Amino acid sequence: MTDERKPRARIASFLRDWSLPRQLAGQDHETAAARSSASETLRPRLETADRVGTSICPYCAVGCAQLVYAKNGRVIHVEGDPRSPINEGTLCPKGAATFSLLANPDRLTTVRYRAPFSRQWEDKPLDWAMERIAQLVKRTRDETFVRTLPDGETVNHTLAIGSLGGATLDNEENYLIKKVFGGGLGIVAIENQARICHANSVPGLGSSWGRGAATMPQWDLANSDCVLVMGSNMAEAHPIAFRFVLQAKQRGATIVHVDPRFTRTSALCDLYAPIRAGTDIAFLGGIVRHLLENDLWFREYALAYTNLSTIIDDGFQGPNELDGMFSGWQDETRSYQHDSWIYKDTPLPPGLVEHYLDTAESFGRSAGLVHDRPPPRDESLQHPNCVYQIMKRHYAAYTPEMVESVTGCPREVFLKVADALARNSGRDKTAAIAYAVGWNHHSIGVQMIRAATIVQSLLGNVGRPGGGIIALRGHCSIQGSTDIPTLYNMLPSYMPQPHAMRDQPTLHDYLQSELIPTGWWHNFPKYVVSLLRAWYGDAANAGNDFGYGWLPKIVGDHSQLPMTLAMKDGLIRGLFLLGQNVVLGGSNSKLIQQGLARLEWLVVRDTAEVEAASFWYRGHAVRDDGLRPEDIGTEVFLMPAALAGEKDGTFTNTHRLVQWHDKVVDAPGDSRSELWFVHHLGKRLKALYADSDDPKDDAIKAITLDYPVRGVREEPAADEVLKEINGYTWPGRRQLEGPDELEDDGSTACGSWLYAGAFPRSDHNQTRSREPDGADGPGTHLNWAFAWPANRRTLYNRASADPNGKPWSEAKRLMSWDEAEGKWVGADVIDFEISKPPHYRPDWPSTPTGMDAIGGADPFILMPDGRGHLFVPSGLKEGPLPTHYEPIESPLRNPMYGQQSSPTAKRWARADNPLHETADPRFPHVLTTYRLTEHHTGGTGTRAVPTTAELQPEGFAELPPELARELRLENLDWIVIATARGEIETKALVTQRLRPLEIDGRRVYQIGMPWHFGWAGYATGDIANVLTAVVGDANTSMHENKALTCALRKGRLRGEAVR
Repeated sequence: MTDERKPRARIASFLRDWSLPRQLAGQDHETAAARSSASETLRPRLETADRVGTSICPYCAVGCAQLVYAKNGRVIHVEGDPRSPINEGTLCPKGAATFSLLANPDRLTTVRYRAPFSRQWEDKPLDWAMERIAQLVKRTRDETFVRTLPDGETVNHTLAIGSLGGATLDNEENYLIKKVFGGGLGIVAIENQARICHANSVPGLGSSWGRGAATMPQWDLANSDCVLVMGSNMAEAHPIAFRFVLQAKQRGATIVHVDPRFTRTSALCDLYAPIRAGTDIAFLGGIVRHLLENDLWFREYALAYTNLSTIIDDGFQGPNELDGMFSGWQDETRSYQHDSWIYKDTPLPPGLVEHYLDTAESFGRSAGLVHDRPPPRDESLQHPNCVYQIMKRHYAAYTPEMVESVTGCPREVFLKVADALARNSGRDKTAAIAYAVGWNHHSIGVQMIRAATIVQSLLGNVGRPGGGIIALRGHCSIQGSTDIPTLYNMLPSYMPQPHAMRDQPTLHDYLQSELIPTGWWHNFPKYVVSLLRAWYGDAANAGNDFGYGWLPKIVGDHSQLPMTLAMKDGLIRGLFLLGQNVVLGGSNSKLIQQGLARLEWLVVRDTAEVEAASFWYRGHAVRDDGLRPEDIGTEVFLMPAALAGEKDGTFTNTHRLVQWHDKVVDAPGDSRSELWFVHHLGKRLKALYADSDDPKDDAIKAITLDYPVRGVREEPAADEVLKEINGYTWPGRRQLEGPDELEDDGSTACGSWLYAGAFPRSDHNQTRSREPDGADGPGTHLNWAFAWPANRRTLYNRASADPNGKPWSEAKRLMSWDEAEGKWVGADVIDFEISKPPHYRPDWPSTPTGMDAIGGADPFILMPDGRGHLFVPSGLKEGPLPTHYEPIESPLRNPMYGQQSSPTAKRWARADNPLHETADPRFPHVLTTYRLTEHHTGGTGTRAVPTTAELQPEGFAELPPELARELRLENLDWIVIATARGEIETKALVTQRLRPLEIDGRRVYQIGMPWHFGWAGYATGDIANVLTAVVGDANTSMHENKALTCALRKGRLRGEAVR
């Protein structure tokens, strides 16, 4: 061949091999026409993987399933699991970056140690750090342990050690933290992100219906005829869950968004209603009034299944009569006595000790004290003190005009929202409400959630397909860390921590004081004794109250906000931060940093050097206040942590679904799981105390840690811990199939009764089940993982049938009574006694107890009377009905009542936590905080990861164009936002998404600021929580970071800014 022909031959060969001309000529691209010699050499990357495991996304609580691929012990790919009924293979930007999180080259892999007063980090061996920490814990505990109070009450606790973190951890890790730190060491200040995220969902939902969790699975939103998204930017904060809302819209549902900002959620909805931050109760109260005044409520449902007809004590008075207060106010204690709130002729409920935070399932205590007759009712609804008449009077003032005056939402827009909910509810239709921390982060957040439960109860939208309330949670297992709580005031599964001020010296006294005679909680003794057996093993017996005396008793409010002050005041001397970046996520960040600087020792476990670990050389006290590292005596341990995919365990998602994730690879370097850390720390402490004969050390000696360990790293077996959480017989250790098998005689051990059934047989881990329903299936997905309780997907689903046990309609069929079979049947697991017929009525002359006192037509089995509570007769500290109060910091006087803000809200007014006066002209604007799609909560898993940091590289604040013009601001100008707590600088994003509101003849500006940013990582910015205050709601000490006041000016702070 000549030289001239060679190039032509090569070109011809190339054209013959090139697939594009063949496809352009019309050949099918799915056939061999698309093949080429180059394509033949290509192989899928996943083909080389030598291991694949199932996992769960480590970011938010939607619970998207993932597949993790590894080769030679290293992760090579992470993708969404197409089998999952939640995400069906899809992932949001954060979830899609999971590989980058796991494989991040900048990830922490060694133990870093900062000696007291040192100016630098140094690397230390893991074993050295573990031994040093064990010695410090022992020293602090021994120096501060209190066995008895001066009055002789046994408390067995230390108040000098605290632990924060758990919502990003596995259930098994949370369980061991509470067991070892609480049940073993006597630490009471054990808290996690749930306290400052969703803690008030528990009383908000639980006081109405019995359980403080989402009532419906996320996928059921697709069956809704109307979805109200309020207190949430669902499309951006929970985008994978939001796709079910869009599926409902495609089927004809009306989608509504109520929010201070016009967001991507708003853009995809049929109706958008603007609102002033913190005024949600006025808006929801207006809906309640609209339903009652226009007779738009679902009468057959609400009359049968709620306490609407129940008669309240004659002495009750409400805010209409008392200018914003309820009857029973005590000025001396700044709290309410509840004797006038109770059901008529029901004895006075037990007094509530100051700072005692009730768990949700004990809120109905007083209504169950009398169980020889049902509560008094007037089914005609004419009695002036029946709940129906009280509610009509209470909400009469919440007119559309008043809603507009308070919230800033135009009257006609409000009415469209109210009509959409009413129009899409009833026998044939159901509506759902989705909320997030836009409701929680308020001093009246409990009552915002309560207001939503009233709307849904009146409309018959509880326990039915497409109906309910979804609490959208922000951390991967924040639901699990509430169920199996790293929270100071609860034992696992919502049982109250013993309290020194409640006359509970013995197990018998504790059980009697907390026992509710009627309803499901009558099983309380079985759950407590089984927990004690799980914690203390053979050391627990009837002769020593099954070890009850070893449990530490609380003496006040030991939640995160008081912990913040206790650190600053030198009361807490040592602190564990287990995946919680408190400097970024805690209120009044400067005060927190000052508190960290006063600690004797601090253990931070995370995947990167977070702000809470570097405060001593990069924090505000060093940057702004002249404090030097050599002035700070805190001994700091920064320890690398493992992530999902590097450890076995379970997360519980936002709708109570407990899902297992596999260990696919070892975590890099010295990174270890919290299960490993707590287990091995506990073992070291048990060894240090082994020879002690001091009674104060009996608990740590008795606590059981006999879990098998695996591999060179001696990782505790997470499945064995889950088996203990599930429960088994004692001493035979046969796995229990459900909570019905628990006993109160010590013959069963169970770490968390709500999770009984998660591991029902020794060879079957239900949480790892991965069998979704097919396209023609019922859509409840009972074989995908485990949902508490008893694998029920829709709570209160007895209410999906009418009082006679028949579906309200075929369109909304879920459960029904089968007379021939003598049981409840349907697509879900019945949330009721399976064989109790609809016509069953309690035999009141025989004084029935437990479930015998719950009728066959009473769906809410954890409530003492079996009914949903529109009016809460006891337990909630700020009132039995939601009432509009202004935020603690507000630019306006309360337009509705003389009482400005919640009278029971907690205010820690001190020099380092100053609060603004109402309508303070120095701070005229409303500030609200929010989150972004691309970043996750405190930002560790996204700001330190290049892929997500690139998507949102720096902090900013949104403000309306009208305010920008007044201040002569342009987009991206530097601005300073100020409160009495501090000042921060950021860049201005001038946007019409935030609209000025005309309220009571005055223009009110709202400013929005993402709270993810700090000085660490690739994506940086000033810390929003420098601006916020330590204030809390009365029930759970939840902060109020969604509505406060601020000032704004153009420019930058003096000196070098944190970047």
